[in-house]
Amino acid sequence: MMSFNQISLEQMFCYFDENGDGRISSAELKSCMSAVGYDLSLEEVRAIIESMDAAGGDGLLRLEEFIKLIEREEEDDTEMIEAFKMYEMEDQGCITAKSLKRMLSRLGYSRNIEVCQEVIDIFDTNNDGVLSFEEFKNMMMG
Repeated sequence: MMSFNQISLEQMFCYFDENGDGRISSAELKSCMSAVGYDLSLEEVRAIIESMDAAGGDGLLRLEEFIKLIEREEEDDTEMIEAFKMYEMEDQGCITAKSLKRMLSRLGYSRNIEVCQEVIDIFDTNNDGVLSFEEFKNMMMG
């Protein structure tokens, strides 16, 4: 996965900073996260900002804090990709009931193929019978 460079992060920060005051408020972060498909509550957004807010807890993100947040998210995704690769079958880019059963048995959990398919069906949002990376991520985060 390609890492963001400093310039594009600054451009992204300016995009999120709708009023141009050099800080991202919870409302601005919520609005921009919604625009890219993350529907977070104001409380969730405030918690994210609070976890990154090094400047005295003013509830706003400055550029340096924003960059740390994005870099932390990239690390989380890298770990999630590694976990996904452990579950997927022969580099097909998806997790099948068979590959889920295989990985669970390696972890010491014996499940039959029907149970594995039921688990996949719960998180299979596009109903193709397998888990994509995004669907796997939702399953692991849920």
